[in-house]
Amino acid sequence: MKLFFLQISSVFLLFSCQAQTNAGNEVQSSSLASSKDVRKADLKKYSKAYFASGCFWCVEAIFESVEGVKEVISGYAGGKEKNPTYKQVSAGKTGHTETVEVYYDPKVISYKTLVEVFYGSHDPTTVNGQYPDFGTQYRSAIFYTNSEEKNTALNFKEALDKSGKYEKSIATEISELTTFWQAEDYHQNYERLHPNQPYIKQVSIPRLNKFKEKFPDLLKEDH
Repeated sequence: MKLFFLQISSVFLLFSCQAQTNAGNEVQSSSLASSKDVRKADLKKYSKAYFASGCFWCVEAIFESVEGVKEVISGYAGGKEKNPTYKQVSAGKTGHTETVEVYYDPKVISYKTLVEVFYGSHDPTTVNGQYPDFGTQYRSAIFYTNSEEKNTALNFKEALDKSGKYEKSIATEISELTTFWQAEDYHQNYERLHPNQPYIKQVSIPRLNKFKEKFPDLLKEDH
C-alpha cells in the first residue's frame, strides 16, 4: 500500500506545475523572457488586469490567445512576502498565488470580457487549486486596481453564483492588488517554449484547447 501511494505521488509531481525545470530550459527561456522587461516600456498605452487560476503557465497561454491582449506576464500576488521566488511560492508559505499581469487594449476587449475569460477557463468553485495543482499558491483570484474593476468583478461573481451554473459556490477571491512580483525569466512564455514538457502536454495544452472550443470568437487570428 505504501508503494502504491509513493507511485501515485510520483505521477502527481511529474504532471504538476511544481515539477522542476532543468537548467537548459531556464537558459532557453531567459533571453526571450528578459525582453518582456524591455517591452514593458512600450506597453504604457495598454491597460492592465490581474488574474490567478492555477498554474501560471496555463493562465498566461490562455490570455495570450485572446484578441486585444498585447502581452501577459507571469508572476506572484496576494501575499506579503517581498521579492518572492518560485521555490518559496510553490511551497505555499508566502501567501502569494501564481498570477498573471494582462496588458490589453480596452478599445478591443473590455475588462468585463477578460473576467469572462477568467471564469470560463477554470473551475472557480475549487478551493485552493486547479487540478492537478493544489494549495493556496494556486487559488482562484481576481486582483483589482480601481473601484470600477472591483465592482465589475464582484457583480460578475454574484451573477455567476446566482445563475445556477455551478452546484458549489464560487470560491474566487476578489481583493485589491498590492504588489505584482514578476516571476523568474524561465517561467515567461513557458507553454510556447516547452510544448513537449510533460505537464504542458498533459495539462496546459488540453486546458488551452478546451478554452478555445468554448470561446472561438475571442481568439486572435493566429490561434
